[in-house]
Amino acid sequence: MQTIGDTKYGHLVGTDSYGNKYYENLEEAPNRTRWVDYKSSSFDASQVEPGWNAWLRYMVDVPPSKIDTGGNSMKKLDPSWKKPFQPNLTFSRGAYKPYNTVLPKFTEWTPNVKKRIS
Repeated sequence: MQTIGDTKYGHLVGTDSYGNKYYENLEEAPNRTRWVDYKSSSFDASQVEPGWNAWLRYMVDVPPSKIDTGGNSMKKLDPSWKKPFQPNLTFSRGAYKPYNTVLPKFTEWTPNVKKRIS
């Protein structure tokens, strides 16, 4: 895997609903043993699910793919007010830009240039 600027190898631990792949190699340097390979090249950190984020940050030892829920013993809570995931749009054309009613502080200067006689 050379897309993150560092050649890494490890075993695939699991994938999430966004298509990201999560790897682990215990022979790497401490606190660098887990990483994510994003589905697309234009990735954003908000595209990591909360369970996988906790695993990547060493908050939990067991990845979400290995957790046994015992069939349907754990009900998935999806509130009615929950919106679908929307990626972070900062620095893109879809970013929020408030309406501006203030006139520009500076105006363009166009000098009056006389024609040259040759």
